[in-house]
Amino acid sequence: MSTIEANTVGSFISLRKAADMLDVSVRTLRRRVASGELPAFRSGRRIIRIRIDDVEKLLRRVPAADRW
Repeated sequence: MSTIEANTVGSFISLRKAADMLDVSVRTLRRRVASGELPAFRSGRRIIRIRIDDVEKLLRRVPAADRW
């Protein structure tokens, strides 16, 4: 079972966990947060959390080979 399936809908995860799920760096996610592409929420002074649903929305479907 993946991390996405293990969490309930609407739950929040850390940038590190999201980066691991997407196989990107935390810095990449921070850039997406800064650009407004990825909504993020602060919990306290330094802790940033993002919704799993928003992480899934970053993924785009790859078109079929005949549509390239």
